[in-house]
This record gives sequence, structure tokens and C-alpha cells, in this order.
Amino acid sequence: MFDTTKHAATVIAARKIKQEWIDSVLQHPILTQPDPADVELEHRLAVIADYGDRVLRVVCKRETAPVMVITAYFDRTMKGKL
Repeated sequence: MFDTTKHAATVIAARKIKQEWIDSVLQHPILTQPDPADVELEHRLAVIADYGDRVLRVVCKRETAPVMVITAYFDRTMKGKL
């Protein structure tokens, strides 16, 4: 379970990112990184096998319940690195 900002809902729909993919990345990230500009944010990354093994990056607020997704996108720079 997670919530999204208006921006996140818009880009998730436009990029055709499935809710279950986001949920999977949030619950089972392969890599987590702090956001370089905002200490409240965390980047969670995982490979999505159903989408050509591309890496989905989900940026979320760490301390909210449920987790608040700020944005999500397939990170081309991470392909093959996880």
C-alpha cells in the first residue's frame, strides 16, 4: 500500500507503470539511496523482469505511513547494474 502525489499519479499513468511494480520495489528494493537534495526522501530501485529487466526507480518519503510516492520512472542509467 502506498499513496502518491498528484505529480506521481500523473507520471505513473503516462509511463504505464503498473501499481504492482511500484509496490514490489517499495517492499523489496535491491538498492536504496538517500536523495541528494532532500533528507526526507529515499530512492528505491529494483529490476522489473516483466518489463525487459529494466530498473524501476521509485522516489518516496521514508517516514510516512503509508509510504508517499513522489515519482517513479525507469532509470536507463541503471540498466544492467543491479
